[in-house]
Amino acid sequence: MGIGVAVATWVCAKLDDMKTVTDEDFFAEVPLFSEFEGVTDAANYRPLPDGWVLALADIVGSTPAIAAGRYKDVNMAGASVISAVLNSVDKGDYPFVFGGDGALIALPGSLEKAARDALAAVQVWVEEDLGLTLRIAIVPVADTRAEGLDVRVARYSASPYVTYAMFWGGGTSWAERQMKLGRYGIDRAAPGTRPDLTGLSCRWSPIDARHGEIVSIIAIPGEGRPGQEFRDLVNGIVAITTEQNRDSHPVPADGPNLAFSVHGINREAKATAPAGRRLRQKLIIFLQLAITVVCYKLGIPLGRFDARRYKRDVAGNSDFRKFDDGLKMTIDVDAEHLKRIETLLEAARAKGIARYGLHRQASALMTCFVPTPISRDHMHFIDGAAGGYAAAASRMTGKVLATAPHQT
Repeated sequence: MGIGVAVATWVCAKLDDMKTVTDEDFFAEVPLFSEFEGVTDAANYRPLPDGWVLALADIVGSTPAIAAGRYKDVNMAGASVISAVLNSVDKGDYPFVFGGDGALIALPGSLEKAARDALAAVQVWVEEDLGLTLRIAIVPVADTRAEGLDVRVARYSASPYVTYAMFWGGGTSWAERQMKLGRYGIDRAAPGTRPDLTGLSCRWSPIDARHGEIVSIIAIPGEGRPGQEFRDLVNGIVAITTEQNRDSHPVPADGPNLAFSVHGINREAKATAPAGRRLRQKLIIFLQLAITVVCYKLGIPLGRFDARRYKRDVAGNSDFRKFDDGLKMTIDVDAEHLKRIETLLEAARAKGIARYGLHRQASALMTCFVPTPISRDHMHFIDGAAGGYAAAASRMTGKVLATAPHQT
């Protein structure tokens, strides 16, 4: 009897190990890690399932828009890609990354049609309402593997309520290059087509640096794939940032100041309401803000909405650092720590270990995806307020990018 029970237990364990994880559950089944240093640990990553696709987008000619001080519009366009695609697939738990002037979302092949339609719609909206040109593409993960690359994903717990995807394997970088070469494009939608941008928000004013400067950093492997020396570089940079309060997080622990951007509210109204209903939408937003301020100052919850808790969650749920075939972070850092980071980066560049770009500015920008403020899983995308990741990327390629004061 004892042997029979043991055999049955072993068989059940093996069957459990072999259980099929559905596409819908894949990302949720990826193990969580909560220390950011885990981005360099290959054991935290899982390959995307066969048959998945990458939905990508970025702004064409973001340089002149940044030079004109329109980086908030550029950020809004990038975040709108995430909002449109996730809304089109019923906000499923799929991995994505915000890149400042663009975004990437990984999806099962069964959702490719929905993603194509969402990307085409957001492309038209960005052009007609923001006056920017959005480049879009859908790249099969299988094609990256045919190139000897891969798309592996990890799941970083930024807070108890929000996780962000980290990507490794070279596949996402290859897919982005293909998009910029004009491959894997998507047919244009009809003029006037609007995406579902429910939850897209950019109400907060820029967040001023408290330690010194807001610095946007991009570092990628010198030879395409991260080896141990590159992983050591990333760990060294992260270790320096942890010496400052809250790992050099640019958003205060109790959330951003209650300062709101009129331009941001106008952008949000454009995103979430058609032309004939935007005045009404602005009034609704102003009313929501007024209620938030009153509830915050009095410390009184409104039903299930707690303004003080929400503001704290904004800080905890922010994506100020990430890994997408390389390190990206926007941090609030003083001169001494920044000098040490630059020394590490420059030494790595000289040895061919990494290429990097770094851009300094006085404040950070936040663009948000808040399907409902009652739930605590709202997401907040951080970038520099005067060029950010796009300016850092331009410096990495050797370009000089002049930036004008940002629009708030």
